[in-house]
Amino acid sequence: MTIRILPPPGAPRRLAAAQLGNSVGDGVYYVCSALYFNQVVGLPPGRIGLGLTVAWAVGSLAGVPLGALADRRGPRGTSVLLAVATAASVASFLFIRSFWAFLPAVVCYATAQCGLAAARQALLAAVVEPADRTGVLAHLQAVLNAGLAVGAALGGLALSAGTERAYLTVFALDAAGFLLCAALLLRLPAVAPVPRRPAGEPRLAVLRDRPYALVTLLNAVLLLRMPLLSLAIPLWVVERTHAPGWLVSALFVLNTAAVMLFQVRVARQVTGLESAGRAVRRSGLVMAASCVVFAVSALPGAGWAAALLLLAGALLQVDAEMRQSAGSWQIGFALAPAGRVGQYQGFFGTGVPVARTVGPLLLTSLLLLWGAQGWLLLGAVLAAASYAMGPAVRRAGAVHRGSEPSGAVVQG
Repeated sequence: MTIRILPPPGAPRRLAAAQLGNSVGDGVYYVCSALYFNQVVGLPPGRIGLGLTVAWAVGSLAGVPLGALADRRGPRGTSVLLAVATAASVASFLFIRSFWAFLPAVVCYATAQCGLAAARQALLAAVVEPADRTGVLAHLQAVLNAGLAVGAALGGLALSAGTERAYLTVFALDAAGFLLCAALLLRLPAVAPVPRRPAGEPRLAVLRDRPYALVTLLNAVLLLRMPLLSLAIPLWVVERTHAPGWLVSALFVLNTAAVMLFQVRVARQVTGLESAGRAVRRSGLVMAASCVVFAVSALPGAGWAAALLLLAGALLQVDAEMRQSAGSWQIGFALAPAGRVGQYQGFFGTGVPVARTVGPLLLTSLLLLWGAQGWLLLGAVLAAASYAMGPAVRRAGAVHRGSEPSGAVVQG
């Protein structure tokens, strides 16, 4: 890790260290979990997919009440508790030998992860000045990608070994990473819980905030880009183009390195809601252009030509990803009322589990069945959602006018 991706010393640096421990574990999980449950535990792929779909659906619902718990009880203690719960759920993978043990374990994992995201961002809102939050989040995103790369490398070692002991070792390291995350979060300053809500105010006010719900929905649509790199593009490269298979790994490395090196620079352009809306709008146009390039990569021709087109598409995609991430961070915290950061960020963060749940089936069906037309349709949808974000944010801002900016969401 270079100093370029590290935030300033103090609370931001400790948040980054906690993020690193968390993301190394995530990298291991993403690479190894499906094959571990299939080859070691003996679950059929259909059962694994069903369990993960149920888990992330439950996790997305749990994010709001767990975020509200962080508001009421204090975000530091809640974050630590949920990091420990995540470690415990990962440790339980070591003992799973049936679907009915697998299902509650992955539900606990997804629930703790979604709650941890909301609570930790409420904690960030309390210990980082409002003007510095988008910049700190950009550093955290860079650290996130570094951790995912390390975790993926560790997971790759386990996959190459292919033994049960290798899988168990990396999952034990995964659990240890979340315990380290909990220990580092515990070193941050304690944050007082918010005062009791006024009489008559709903317990989960965000669920009645329709303008904010629209912003969250549009953000979830834009986050459908998440399964592209991990699932849709690898399948597209292998099944629809003449490019070499090893290019899949190269595109992943390119994405990770670009975010590590340039996310902080891109985020500097976002200083308020207006610039955030502009960043999201531009990200939609760039993403649409990326989809066109990916569609063209399947045309008949030499493998090297397809490879160059895929490389160009990946560069456009990562540029769009960085712009959308920076804009959404600013939007997420600027529209969250003071005192309700946890529940609002729990709700805003549902876009991530929704993308993980719906995205794989939607994108593989759209792109692999429809081919180039599917890419063009996807690009049009993402561009439309990015342009709709501006009016939606202005409407939500009018509703929340006078409330302090607070809170944030880190997205992969």
